[in-house]
Amino acid sequence: MTELKFIDWKNKAASVQFRDKAYIDGKFVSARSGAKFVDINPATDEILSEIASCGAEEVDLAVASARRSFKSGVWSRAEPGFRKEVLLRLAGLLRDNLHELAVLESLDTGKLVNDAVNIDVPSSAAIFQWYAEAIDKVYDEVAPAGERNLALVRREPLGVIGAVVAWNFPLDLATWKCAPALAAGNSVVLKPAEQSPLTALRLAELASEAGLPDGVLNVVPGLGETAGQALGRHNDVDCLAFTGSTNVGKLFMGYSGQSNMKPVWLETGGKSPNIIFADCSNLDAAADMAAMGVFFNQGQVCSSNSRLLVQREIKDQLLEKLVQRAAAMQPGDPLDPASKMGAMISAGHTSNVMRFVNEGKRTTRCIAGGEQVKINGRGSFVQPTIFDNVALDNPLAVEEIFGPVLSIIPFDNENEAVRIANDSPYGLAASLWTDSLSRAHRLSRELQVGTVSVNTVDAVSPLTPFGGVKQSGFGRDLSLHALDKYTSLKTVWIKY
Repeated sequence: MTELKFIDWKNKAASVQFRDKAYIDGKFVSARSGAKFVDINPATDEILSEIASCGAEEVDLAVASARRSFKSGVWSRAEPGFRKEVLLRLAGLLRDNLHELAVLESLDTGKLVNDAVNIDVPSSAAIFQWYAEAIDKVYDEVAPAGERNLALVRREPLGVIGAVVAWNFPLDLATWKCAPALAAGNSVVLKPAEQSPLTALRLAELASEAGLPDGVLNVVPGLGETAGQALGRHNDVDCLAFTGSTNVGKLFMGYSGQSNMKPVWLETGGKSPNIIFADCSNLDAAADMAAMGVFFNQGQVCSSNSRLLVQREIKDQLLEKLVQRAAAMQPGDPLDPASKMGAMISAGHTSNVMRFVNEGKRTTRCIAGGEQVKINGRGSFVQPTIFDNVALDNPLAVEEIFGPVLSIIPFDNENEAVRIANDSPYGLAASLWTDSLSRAHRLSRELQVGTVSVNTVDAVSPLTPFGGVKQSGFGRDLSLHALDKYTSLKTVWIKY
């Protein structure tokens, strides 16, 4: 990969092309109503493009296209080797277009181009490759049915998959849904968040270039209350996979009940604890990862480690290290590889985050950051912010802020730490730092979350499932287990 410092990202940003129409049945099309929404660069407040705003009519067209492609068997019944080859080519095309996709992601969301080019786009390519390589390694089953009986258990694609994804990792989250759904032989209608549609539209175009048949992947940009609701209520969508807020996830469960009872797989909110015990021998590593775990992507991460539970005897020592790290992670121009934090997704979301911060200043002690800033006089940026001794009932410790805001909560012993960590309506992820193997095993069992990261934070890999419990949802992305969402088991019993 070319050294980042030698890449003129601003020049690339000035020349990048924006796809501004829906992608249905292998081609870009306008919304029939002519409706559009404005896509804004949150780092500069400038309009990037006006995007076709899909509604029920376009969703109908996309679902019909997906259904035709599925019934034709051009993808759903294609040889595993063909599907594998196409998805491998798509992974290669994502790598070939690395810089373009990174710029699109940075402009659309305000995230650091450094993160997009080193993390987001390579991760998307790797996941498509991983599921491509799994296609011919997932087998059906033969049950032990007894003499002169053959009981087959077949795994079959569901049909048309609706996927609705959030704005914080647009390309990655689209990949988390689309890669296993396509690998299983389904057709997909993807609705990206209206704040960040650009890489999803480019992904669909690259998929066609890779050889994915027309209609197998359709993208309908639009507002949640129009395109999203239409997809959730659609009677010809066989399954709906969603990443976003808990409140919107509950709406999709309602849409299922109001339509065809499609399964709805939710990955929703979080308020993840990061627990640091006094027996952690490497406080510098713990401080580094604690800062990354809450300030990465401006804190706009569903599994962000936004509650830091620290054993009282090491709290002052750890806080000193965290304040130093926060000071070194100030926001900057997302297209400058030297910047340590980017912009928030929008002015509206920034205002919501600052509402929590300003209220927090009145109720507890802010020891770092706490201000909204501008870069070159523009944009929506928030400093990395730390609050000390946050009460357990303080909104800072309870609600998902989805910003670079860390709440410090002291504890005295292991039982107290577990009680505080589990005292949340969410259960997506948790991290803990300890040199005790026994404690690591004990707490990993007791923490009510989907992923426990020991002596690191927010461990994510295509090898392992990602998802939560409680109001963090119940879907699982990544790993072979994700295929369970997009397939059904059919029993074929033969007596002979």
